[in-house]
Amino acid sequence: MRIFEIVVIALYLITLVLTVVSSLGQLHLIINFLRNRRKVKSEPAFTGNDNLPFVTIQLPIYNELYVVERLLESVAAMDYPKDRFEIQLLDDSTDETVEVAARKIAELKARGIQVEHVRRPIRTGFKAGALGYGLDFAKGEYIAIFDADFLPHPNFLRATLPNFVHDRVGVVQARWEHLNKDYSFFTEAQAFHLDAHFTIEQFGRDSGGFFMNFNGTAGVWRKACILDAGGWETDTLTEDLDLSYRAQIKGWQFKYVDEIGAPAELPAEMGAIKSQQYRWMKGGAEVARKMLSTLWKADVPFSSKFHGSLHLLSSSVFMLVLLLGATSVPLLYLKHERFAGRVDFLILPVAALLCSFLILAALYITTCYWREGSFEAAMRRFLRHYIPFLSFSMGLSLHNSIAVIQGLRGKRTPFIRTPKFNVINRSDKWQKVTYKTRKLDKTVYAELALMLYFLFGVYLAIHFRDFSLMPFLLMQGGGFGLVGLYSVRHAFTRA
Repeated sequence: MRIFEIVVIALYLITLVLTVVSSLGQLHLIINFLRNRRKVKSEPAFTGNDNLPFVTIQLPIYNELYVVERLLESVAAMDYPKDRFEIQLLDDSTDETVEVAARKIAELKARGIQVEHVRRPIRTGFKAGALGYGLDFAKGEYIAIFDADFLPHPNFLRATLPNFVHDRVGVVQARWEHLNKDYSFFTEAQAFHLDAHFTIEQFGRDSGGFFMNFNGTAGVWRKACILDAGGWETDTLTEDLDLSYRAQIKGWQFKYVDEIGAPAELPAEMGAIKSQQYRWMKGGAEVARKMLSTLWKADVPFSSKFHGSLHLLSSSVFMLVLLLGATSVPLLYLKHERFAGRVDFLILPVAALLCSFLILAALYITTCYWREGSFEAAMRRFLRHYIPFLSFSMGLSLHNSIAVIQGLRGKRTPFIRTPKFNVINRSDKWQKVTYKTRKLDKTVYAELALMLYFLFGVYLAIHFRDFSLMPFLLMQGGGFGLVGLYSVRHAFTRA
């Protein structure tokens, strides 16, 4: 057997085994969810205004011209005594956002809201630096954090705070809701995935006693937990995941509450989607590089170490998807030109791949059923979104794999914010807004090349009359075409 053949087959099998291991971890989270979904409930919300704890609400922003006013107005409308919470607008902006925010803050102060416009002398450490800077003079025993794209419900504090049921609960994380889920295919796909992340993954980790994470927003920290874990550190792009693991290794407990939601705007433009994905994927890999050895040395159960490792390495799944796709085309050729089309050559790998797809399908079907409330509605949503979502995710695999590799290598890159455009209804436009991405990343050309590569794989499948990998090749080709072509379209489209 030639070296090329050995390398292709070995890469395919290794990535397939790792994909199956990751899928089995998800299957365990599904089981935890099904076992505990009726047992774990949020504590009753606070009523009345006596003896309520003081809360600092931190709003880290950077150039958020289109959403800063609605953010401040939403947070100021909290159903909580005005003398029991303060707002810190941690504003690192360099554009007219500063003036817009200042005017809104003056208006809120005139209405009796305790709100401060915090401007750092030097913008170091990006979001983590801003959070740490504000924490130094935060008066609250609890710290609620909202990103610029969120509009929390008025009862958020009254609903979350009772869940700090004992002194070792360090974080209460709420579920993300979606302001513009139906805006476009891209927002629908993101909502489809995020619902599964919170419904199954966060709930499953919490109910199973495994490590979970604060999602960077729509949650409340106990200030003592932040300080005890070492505070916000700036050496990764996902400071939330980093601090979450440092805190839980020190014995702090996190709680996810599915009943409490916080609406947010999903990015609608491909450049914004990619910048968000890049930060999440690279940051996750950076935290894995930083924390994996510490996790395995920690005095925690093996199950927590196993699920924690899968969690920290979850961004690496995109590398597996990319490698599986890249090797499937030469593997198809080898099957017929080298191994005379023997059926047993790919039967186990194809069966394993199908098993992973079925577990992933179970994750999303379970999510849809829980969120929609009926099996019929759940299946409609699942059948409408599952295959397009998978294809879209495959199309992002090159972009995300580059981010993961950079994170695992320890390459430092700046924090690239995800621009928000205040697009809620289908009639809202983002094409002429200030923050729209107007240049193409070099990976776009590679994405379009991969589209052609997988279309060639489809041609081979037809040529050999072997359709075992055809669905996978079509999804890969379609996904790279979707991501690549829409990257071009969104970069150059004008309203």
